[in-house]
Amino acid sequence: MTIKEVAINKKARFDYFIEETVEAGISLTGAEVKSAKMSHINVADSFCFIEKGSIMLKNCHITPYEKGSYYNVESRRDRQLLLHKKEIARLIGKIREKGYTLVPIRAYFKGRYLKIELGLCKGKHTYDKKQVIKERDLDRQAQRDIANYR
Repeated sequence: MTIKEVAINKKARFDYFIEETVEAGISLTGAEVKSAKMSHINVADSFCFIEKGSIMLKNCHITPYEKGSYYNVESRRDRQLLLHKKEIARLIGKIREKGYTLVPIRAYFKGRYLKIELGLCKGKHTYDKKQVIKERDLDRQAQRDIANYR
């Protein structure tokens, strides 16, 4: 089965400790699927919340399909994520714990279906983020030193 990535949330790995990942389907209209196939989707600012026993994706931007007429819907509407009831119950239990949140990490096509990879995350503090930046800078400097040594 082929996997084609259409959107990645790079900021999620910087802002959160990702403890577990879950694959979820997403409920879309036909015009939204066509737009997503052209990689006109952005999950960077989006997040998940619970509504009436289901998990919803909020603030995910899918650009309206340019050739779609009245089939186009609002670009930042709330979209339902498709998971099994047991998975939803387990995730809701984890989210209710202090400090956990559900963040979309990437969007990709698995075969002909659009999937969203969700991360069960704990937020990082500023000192954690500074440590990540420091390590990244040290790695870059080491790579430069190795390249200059040759």
